[in-house]
Amino acid sequence: MTATDGTGTYTVVHAAPAAPLPAWLADRLTPAPLPPQQPVVVSLGTDRRGTYLQAAITGEVRRVLDSPEDGHNNALYQAAVALGQLVAGGELPEPEVNAVLLDAARQVGQTYGEACRTIASGLRAGARRPRTVAA
Repeated sequence: MTATDGTGTYTVVHAAPAAPLPAWLADRLTPAPLPPQQPVVVSLGTDRRGTYLQAAITGEVRRVLDSPEDGHNNALYQAAVALGQLVAGGELPEPEVNAVLLDAARQVGQTYGEACRTIASGLRAGARRPRTVAA
């Protein structure tokens, strides 16, 4: 048990060990698995611009899928930054980029929440340096 002294500082009043979390509560707090996902397809033209954008998406997804076990989150962030620049430049639609990166993150075992936070952070960082593709 803790108490505050009025300044926002807490002090321990009674140092009792924390009670274990009941199994039934742990079960209820565990998120349900996501349903099987369909592959996301980003519709792009077949011209050079479209080919470049498709290669950018494929390369960034590959970055995540090929990352080492301890580097998945970093690779996902870097991919989101790179594609976020293209989103900010109006070259790629954000919902599709988000879905493609989320799918890659889930394939390497990242949790849904962690992946969403990392992608959002990377897209925000990428938006600060928009990039476009010349026709």
